[in-house]
Amino acid sequence: MASPAKTPESRKPKSSFKSFNDFFVWREFAWGAIAGAFGEGMMHPVDTMKTRMQSQVLISGIKSQMSLSRMIKTIWVADGFKGFYRGIAPGVTGSLATGATYFGVIESTKKWLDEAHPNLGGYWSHFIAGAIGDTLGSVVYVPCEVIKQRMQVQGTRKSWNAMNLKQNPTQKHMYCYYTGMFQAGRSIFREHGLRGLYAGYWSTLARDVPFAGLMVTFYEAFKDLAARASKAGLAHKIPMNPTTEGLILGGLAGGLAAYLTTPLDVMKTRLQVQGPSARYAGWYDVMKMTWTNEGLKGLFRGSIPRISWYIPASALTFMAVECLRDHFGSGLPIISMEASSPSSSSSSTPSTSSSTVQPAS
Repeated sequence: MASPAKTPESRKPKSSFKSFNDFFVWREFAWGAIAGAFGEGMMHPVDTMKTRMQSQVLISGIKSQMSLSRMIKTIWVADGFKGFYRGIAPGVTGSLATGATYFGVIESTKKWLDEAHPNLGGYWSHFIAGAIGDTLGSVVYVPCEVIKQRMQVQGTRKSWNAMNLKQNPTQKHMYCYYTGMFQAGRSIFREHGLRGLYAGYWSTLARDVPFAGLMVTFYEAFKDLAARASKAGLAHKIPMNPTTEGLILGGLAGGLAAYLTTPLDVMKTRLQVQGPSARYAGWYDVMKMTWTNEGLKGLFRGSIPRISWYIPASALTFMAVECLRDHFGSGLPIISMEASSPSSSSSSTPSTSSSTVQPAS
């Protein structure tokens, strides 16, 4: 007479639509924000050199590639120590948003894909998760990037004014000097509206979506190779905890992805730092003009400082995330790909998924 008690198994088929919290791993957003800001803050001077090298053809009209050592000397002579850290406030702010969405959405999306679409596993799920995370972060990141890069190329007020005086008045296209992040944002919005703050938005997505997808894909692939090597007994002499693994493999993944997407970074930078009298009509125009006037070297301009920035920045970011997961993840909900889907045990990359999303015990 009495109906049988409902077991978890009997209720499972009715829970096809799960709540928002079932898929979102909130602590990963916090870990990602901290790690992103940490990586940006540590490596901002290298990013300043990269930005100036890529934009020198616009700012000073110099088409020849300035060496890294010469750029360091130029910034030091003109602006001193402060010149390397111009634009750090918007840089860290943008990295907070990007790091939070990147790592938070990566883990949340992988959890959802594993449960809702178990057949869509492996590196494709990693690429999709990284791309989605970076796309969402771009809403905050791009305006911060525009402000950051304009402040980076300006240097100190003294050097910026001196540079403007050297220009031909008929060709003068420089914007006013920015005293800080919020003043720069207000100035750009007042003169050009949202379009100015989101200058180069599509070129930023064209760079960052493949970069973000490639970086997390390479990271997962390297972790998979490390796990296979460990099982084969090839890595028993070099034991690595999650923090060390994040440092080494994160740096390799970031450097490789950065080099492959350097041409997209050149186009984005030039679109964002040009003044009101735009030199380029759009993404295709900057690519065409760069190739015509500067060739392949122009497309890969600033690749050395870009790689020099992303190897340690990615290493520090992944290290920070893995360290936070390892030391502060206990007692909190842990994503387990094996537990979230019965079919995940037969996935082609079980060790990769599991090691990526749960802290070491």
